Amino acid sequence: MTSDQRVVVIGGGLAGLRLAQRLGPAAAVTVLGEETRAPYNRVLLAEVLAGRYAPEVTALPAPGPALRRGVRAVRIDRTDRTVLCDDGTVAQYDTLVLATGSNAVLPPLRGLFEPQGRDLPDGVHAFRTMDDCLALSAALRPGVRAVVIGGGLLGVSAARALAARGAQVVLAQQGERLMERQLDAEASALLHTHLTSLGVEIHTECRVRGLRIRSGGAPGAAHPAEHAHPAGQAPPATRGGTRKVTGVELADGYRLEADLVVLACGVRPRTGLARAAGLDVRTGIVVDDHLRTGDPRIHAIGDCAEHAGQVYGLAGAALEQADVLAAVLTGGPAAYTGTRALTRLTLGGAENASLDLAAFGETTALPGDDVVRLADATRRTYRKVVLRGDRLVGGVLLGELSTVGALARTWEGGEAPHDLFHLLTDDGGH
Repeated sequence: MTSDQRVVVIGGGLAGLRLAQRLGPAAAVTVLGEETRAPYNRVLLAEVLAGRYAPEVTALPAPGPALRRGVRAVRIDRTDRTVLCDDGTVAQYDTLVLATGSNAVLPPLRGLFEPQGRDLPDGVHAFRTMDDCLALSAALRPGVRAVVIGGGLLGVSAARALAARGAQVVLAQQGERLMERQLDAEASALLHTHLTSLGVEIHTECRVRGLRIRSGGAPGAAHPAEHAHPAGQAPPATRGGTRKVTGVELADGYRLEADLVVLACGVRPRTGLARAAGLDVRTGIVVDDHLRTGDPRIHAIGDCAEHAGQVYGLAGAALEQADVLAAVLTGGPAAYTGTRALTRLTLGGAENASLDLAAFGETTALPGDDVVRLADATRRTYRKVVLRGDRLVGGVLLGELSTVGALARTWEGGEAPHDLFHLLTDDGGH
């Protein structure tokens, strides 16, 4: 890539800005970002909601003039190699990078939308952007009744943050246990116990059927533009001014009263622009080992990209993809072969009552695998690793993470652990 080649990046989040940073100020890079506020780290939103961090703490490094804030790409013309923006401007590219991220999933709940409408009832919040976070924070007061729908990483983070702010929290999880994708049954049970100790009421194997709505609520603010779908997808949801949520209806007929409902049902890759442009889209935008789509001038990274059938939706993968693509675009021999993702979460509580957890790789053993567990009920710690042959293929740690670095390095390197007990005990990371 030469300095006069024009690189246009659609998406001003972690992946897009990391790529622009890696390409450097000498490159002719333009980043189109929908949100008007300064870029921030989405991973820290739960800490903002919990009141632990001020919003400015989440700021990403200043992107400089490469970033155009509040500009949404609406159409890609692959023949002319242009991107049409919602403000009427046109960005010409030699290389186009799609870093469009993902949208919060809005589940098909009865009462969520009126027929032919896209207005969210007052009191119903997604939890994906800083605007979502601040709107939810503004609605909180001690004793407010909040129902969190979704028991994955996002839902657990939201529930503990709301509890930390004094809300009466109910978490409704459709699956059998919390954080099913990351944790095994034992670790999930410990997490369940910890959240309960924080005052969170948890319902698993619980399907939410609909919302109870009262008409005549006060007008609310527009729903954040980040939830707007690109061309070819559904129109954006907005905050309704005449409908107020009062509760949640479960499939078994049970009703939960609620002043607030938080939709933490996961995310979906934003692929509308790519699909409308005729690119290959499955779950995400399909890319090869050079993060290139079927059009050699167009690449995709971050939450919207699908590599080898995998959509990661994790910050670590987004950063790794951005680094690899920067090397590819500058003529390096780099190739992306996938990301080994490590999930870490700190669940705050009262003094000496917080819980740290980490999970990596395959946490559920297959037939023939060996499993080693160390548990200490007094110290509230749990450590488990899964071995396949002589290789470490996954693990879960709760309560004490001093060894997670050493374990993760062994796992990432595909090495045989020479002294497993040393890796699992407190001095294993030293």
